[in-house]
Amino acid sequence: MTEIERLAVNAIRFLAIDAVENAKSGHPGMPMGAAPMAYVLWRDFLKVNPADPRWPDRDRFVLSAGHGSMLLYALLHLSGFELPLDEIKRFRRLGSKTPGHPEYGLTPGVEMTTGPLGQGISTAVGMALAERKLAAEFNRENHPLVDHYTYVIASDGDLMEGVSGEASSLAGTWKLGKLVVLWDNNHISIDGSTDLAFTENVLKRYEAYGWQVLEVEDGEDLKAIRRAIEVAREDLDRPSLIAVRTHLGKGSPLEDDPAAHGAPLGAAAVAKTRENLGWPYPPFVVPDEVYEHFKVIAERGQKAQEAWERRLEAYLEAFPEDGSEFVRRVVEGRLPEDEIRTFGVEFAVGEKVATRSASGRVLNGLAERLPELVGGSADLTPSNNTRAAGMEDFSPERPEGRYFHFGVREHAMGTVLNGLALHGGYVPYGGTFLVFSDYMRPAIRLAALMGVGPIYVFTHDSIALGEDGPTHQPVEHLMSLRAIPGLTVIRPADAAEVVEAWKVALLRRKGPVALVLTRQKLPVLDREELAPAQGLWKGAYVLSDVPDPRAVIVASGSEVHLALRAQAALREEGIGVRVVSMPSFELFEAQPPEYQAAVLPDLPTLAVEAGVSLGWERYADACVCLDRFGESAPGEEVYRHLGFRSERVTEELKALLGWSE
Repeated sequence: MTEIERLAVNAIRFLAIDAVENAKSGHPGMPMGAAPMAYVLWRDFLKVNPADPRWPDRDRFVLSAGHGSMLLYALLHLSGFELPLDEIKRFRRLGSKTPGHPEYGLTPGVEMTTGPLGQGISTAVGMALAERKLAAEFNRENHPLVDHYTYVIASDGDLMEGVSGEASSLAGTWKLGKLVVLWDNNHISIDGSTDLAFTENVLKRYEAYGWQVLEVEDGEDLKAIRRAIEVAREDLDRPSLIAVRTHLGKGSPLEDDPAAHGAPLGAAAVAKTRENLGWPYPPFVVPDEVYEHFKVIAERGQKAQEAWERRLEAYLEAFPEDGSEFVRRVVEGRLPEDEIRTFGVEFAVGEKVATRSASGRVLNGLAERLPELVGGSADLTPSNNTRAAGMEDFSPERPEGRYFHFGVREHAMGTVLNGLALHGGYVPYGGTFLVFSDYMRPAIRLAALMGVGPIYVFTHDSIALGEDGPTHQPVEHLMSLRAIPGLTVIRPADAAEVVEAWKVALLRRKGPVALVLTRQKLPVLDREELAPAQGLWKGAYVLSDVPDPRAVIVASGSEVHLALRAQAALREEGIGVRVVSMPSFELFEAQPPEYQAAVLPDLPTLAVEAGVSLGWERYADACVCLDRFGESAPGEEVYRHLGFRSERVTEELKALLGWSE
């Protein structure tokens, strides 16, 4: 290690140490051990332009070990991103650009929100997948528009998490050779040695996944790290895992001690670390020669972007149609909104169509119009109806394919969808049964936290799925998903609402959207007699009304039909009620109070939904819901057995009104 390299590595370490000490909280140990590999990766390889952090052909860097956020903040600061030293000093303070874990959209240069272990490396698989697909779609001989790598620094904990195994298996199957993971192999977790719970041969495991595996025995050996990254980059047929043997809290009295993981070192230990590493500078002071040394990153990135922009100009001249499409999708991230808004699918009134089947028919039309629409299923393609007509499978031999087989890996599917969305150029969707949304919940939550827009196709939405029984019948899942801030949950009542639900999912794009769909067939409603399905855009709308209604029945999905039958029965008894379709709490809550009051006036209100009652109290005075698990029997039989009959709805409504014969 040369003197300037030593200074640069230690600058990273001490920015982390000093920020954690100043904040009186944080994780100094990981940045201290991983600083050398991070330095080599960023200074010698990473293709980024700090002046334009969103340049499409930049390399992606994901700090999967998000607790070591000061490693990333130090690198961003030293490399010239818009992250001044004052923000480093405000680490973990309210309103700073240096929160405890990296947050997408807050700090320039942060590619995704990380912290929950396993999410970063798994989401990076989606980023590498996007690069592979875009290159296959748009690159032409002598006109490479898409050519970048996805790099990850992952911890022991990341590789313990099950989702990283799921996603890594997919990366190997898909031969994502431009994915390079550096494993911060320090043998320490919070509880102590990783041997307490993590004893398998990780490299053999990754070999079995189809990865190239490399080892660096000394995490301070910059030449060995450099050579390992070079070898990893050369293998374009296999993702690469580089195991770098590091030491938590390197150079401190707490080296290799779990105490260095998640707490400040303390003044005495910091002073001793300065002495051990030969760092005579006061807190937050970095020698000018270090800043000068890091300038190569910005210079290299600026030149690379300028060269890319010239290639883009040449591409537009040589391939104007494809070039315009690339600019729309990748550079601008813009959808053809008018084409989506005017899109429609014809369904005959009274035709019985499961909303999952209607979704499949909608997908067929949308896929023709939106080449960026890509997706798949967690081994439930025929059940989810997620494969549009004409969609070819993605494979290493056919990277242009738009349909992904995720296997029985709901969690990895969620993270890969996040990576595709974060990378840009694609609108990703993924399907599974609603009950299995629990398996991918951490990825859904991160999508909502980041404000990126995967579309989830959740089918088999209630007890009416029938014979598979309570293990597969979702009861609490609708409300559980509705509890996630930033996630829009839409449960359409019929095929016409499905069309509008897909339009909302595509055009809102301020966060993820969950489409919740039936297995059982539902009649297509007569929109000449009832309100247009476009009311779905507002979350809830008056579907069927009467003059001077005495009460309101509000329902979602299949229970809207139950509400309409109850309305008709009550009408015969001289009781006029309004029926409100409420496919989306979130869309309704976004409406002005005046609209909400107009749809749900101050009248006795009964909610009807085949799920738990929790949450309906905000809109209704009583509820026909299900606060228990289901049964195994034919769907209609289960539905009626558990109380979802028009007779029960009318009885509950009359009880609410205090009405008697």
